[in-house]
Amino acid sequence: MPLAVYILGLAVFSIGTAELMVAGMTATLSDAFGISVGDVGHLISYYAFGVMLGGPVLTYFFLKYKVQYRKILLILLALYVVIQGLSAFVSSYTILVIIRLITGVLCAGCLSLSLATSMAMVPNYDRPRAAAIVIGGFMISNVFGVPLATMIDQQWGWRITFGLVAVLVLICLIALERLLPEVSGGGKVKMEEELKAFKNKAYWKACVTSCLILGASFAAFSYFVPVLVDISGFSMQAAPFILMAFGFSNIVGNMITGRLAHNYSLQIMLVGLTILSISLFAFAIFAEYKTVAIISIILIGLSGVPMNPAMMARIVSVAHPGPMVNAVHTSVINIGLGGGSYFGGLAITNGYGLRSGLWIGAVLAVLALVSILPYVRHRQRQQAWS
Repeated sequence: MPLAVYILGLAVFSIGTAELMVAGMTATLSDAFGISVGDVGHLISYYAFGVMLGGPVLTYFFLKYKVQYRKILLILLALYVVIQGLSAFVSSYTILVIIRLITGVLCAGCLSLSLATSMAMVPNYDRPRAAAIVIGGFMISNVFGVPLATMIDQQWGWRITFGLVAVLVLICLIALERLLPEVSGGGKVKMEEELKAFKNKAYWKACVTSCLILGASFAAFSYFVPVLVDISGFSMQAAPFILMAFGFSNIVGNMITGRLAHNYSLQIMLVGLTILSISLFAFAIFAEYKTVAIISIILIGLSGVPMNPAMMARIVSVAHPGPMVNAVHTSVINIGLGGGSYFGGLAITNGYGLRSGLWIGAVLAVLALVSILPYVRHRQRQQAWS
């Protein structure tokens, strides 16, 4: 596997850390900008909304105009370095919000091109492995990036944390300038095929379920730290290690669902959403008990975000997995991610308490579970007749 593929994975790790690291820095950013914990959580939402807006638009542009992957990727990474670097110097919450939106759009472009570039560099039989390395950067950012960012914030402050992300992306940019070969792709977007998927109600129903799953997960995750510290009674020093346990749970859950998703996508979602709903309700009710808090977080980590392979398998089963189909699905997922975080923060800001994000997550998880029940019953009837 070319070294450049691993560097692309490191770049994706960096921008993935930037998206979610705010969750471990709520107290610091709240004090620095004089804003509520809920407003800090909204910074995750704005980044996610940037990804949501940038994904389909940039994907269409890349394909339609057959862009040179190397050139455009390096430009986008350079812009990311500059704008993320600026975020370390701002003193206005409004300006930081704008920066988070822009970096979210750039993140969408960098991720799309990193995937395309990694697969273009290797033979067909190595393409799944190359894509797994790049996507793995995002998964690992949740395990190591967010807890590490939390530790750095606690020792040296949020500005250093934001700045170090820019530095890490800069190191990747310099390495890719030397290692990344000239690759291009594209071909005309076959809009007829894409539009067929967009006219399919089953596709949009699958998207709604994906949106609700991510909304449930991030309405809770975005406010784990204040709940753990102010309600469960953990120290701030313990928070990064609990976040790391959550990240490891994501990886374990992803490994399990990745192996089973192709043949058992509905079953995985049924079991996963049941566990997610119960664990969110348990955390919301019994958050003051440390043991319950830890078990709940591990179960949320095992059952929330790791349902992504099952979500993708369901999308593939109802629609041709073209670039725009996948880009729109990713955008819908980010609506859930950003929306869950946003409404959780809104509830906290309006005085409903730190547990309100957990309650909102639990309700969204139940709605996601309800959304797949008709398909489960339909599958059971089919099996009964066969």
